[in-house]
Amino acid sequence: MDEIRALDSVDLQILNILQTVDGISNAELAKRINLSPPAVHMRIKRLTQEGYIERQVAILNQEKLGFDLLCFIFISTNLHQTDKLEVLEAALHDMPEVLECYCLTGEYDYLLKVANKGRKDLESFIKKLNKLGISRIQTSLALKEIKHSTTLPLGKKE
Repeated sequence: MDEIRALDSVDLQILNILQTVDGISNAELAKRINLSPPAVHMRIKRLTQEGYIERQVAILNQEKLGFDLLCFIFISTNLHQTDKLEVLEAALHDMPEVLECYCLTGEYDYLLKVANKGRKDLESFIKKLNKLGISRIQTSLALKEIKHSTTLPLGKKE
């Protein structure tokens, strides 16, 4: 991979538009930032190669698809050996119900954001967790979503 260089204002414009405008075409993006479509294409390709763009995906409506039980699950483990923690993390990574997983400092070791279709699915998921060497679980159910964003505050001034 090429050496990563600093982002200029055009790169930041491209990234900001890509993260906020659904399905924008290269031609429309080029028009908005006053560049040619091939130049925009090359910049997007470079930004992807350098890791600034990880992937482009559709964000689905989980409730319409039946996943109306969103949970935040804090877990602690008694595992301390690196190889056992790696096995645990790989297992968490491979669970399709886990939307996000974070290793934490503080009272709990991990925080999971989990989507389930209902109480029975959640119960089944927790049973799977218990087989992984989890010593403590605290589950909180989301009652309503106040804000959900995938947009980073690029170029915003406070």
